[in-house]
Amino acid sequence: MPKIKAEKKSRVHNEIAKQGIQFNKDFGQHILKNPLIITSMLDKAGLRPTDVALEIGPGTGNMTIKMLDRVKKVIACEIDTRLVAELQKRVQGTPYQAKLQILVGDVLKTELPFFDICVANIPYQISSPLVFKLLLHRPFFRCAVLMFQQEFAQRLVAKPGDKLYCRLSINTQLLARVDMLMKVGKNNFRPPPKVESSVVRIEPRNPPPPINFVEWDGLTRIAFVRKNKTLSASFKQSTTLAVLEKNYKVHCSLHNKEIPEDFDIKQKIQDILTTAEADQMRARTMDVDDFMKLLHAFNSEGIHFA
Repeated sequence: MPKIKAEKKSRVHNEIAKQGIQFNKDFGQHILKNPLIITSMLDKAGLRPTDVALEIGPGTGNMTIKMLDRVKKVIACEIDTRLVAELQKRVQGTPYQAKLQILVGDVLKTELPFFDICVANIPYQISSPLVFKLLLHRPFFRCAVLMFQQEFAQRLVAKPGDKLYCRLSINTQLLARVDMLMKVGKNNFRPPPKVESSVVRIEPRNPPPPINFVEWDGLTRIAFVRKNKTLSASFKQSTTLAVLEKNYKVHCSLHNKEIPEDFDIKQKIQDILTTAEADQMRARTMDVDDFMKLLHAFNSEGIHFA
């Protein structure tokens, strides 16, 4: 007779379970339960007593409480109102209450106030947009110590020539210095995620490089569509040529430049790539300086990506 498999019981944080609150996977809720890792993240962030700290997805407040001990103020951004209530209850009637500000809502749609430092175990599904929201935030913050899915973290720190080197790598490294701090096993979370995790430190470049980021992003988007192809091949795509030709005509119109009757956008781009000695280069081996020079070469000839 075939065996009947017993149903697996979902693992739920005991204290929260008592209140009928279960973690919502749609919000990427995996609570970091290991106090040693929380302490290590806070130590590596270099918190100061005068700091205003931002935490994204505080969950049940395990990291929040430890952080409140070390800084002047914590701004916690939480989308789940059930966990907001839990966090408020946890600090109610304590000296921490006056030091905690809770922003309720989606962090990607929230206008973030000033903060000195960000320490967070973030929902992994918002990793990429959140990184760039933080890096484009003004005024500048000192650094961020963030927990990511391990492969995403490896992409952030990948160097030219690495297998995981991609547009995310070059765009992040243009705006910040990124360092891998530590790996974190899935059993340090409740409930355990399906992937391993890593903690990285992101330090914004201040002042930022003198680059229009929208232009930069447009260039790297084209180059990394097929990162193993030469740039000469990448820029021959018909949709790419159509967009660049339209942008060039707008540029000429704004600067009262005549466009020759025999104008050929494909030839112009090839000429720029050849002159810049970039036609045989491949995105997977190009660093920030290579892309800066290339962007300058295009812009100086009236080719824009925004």
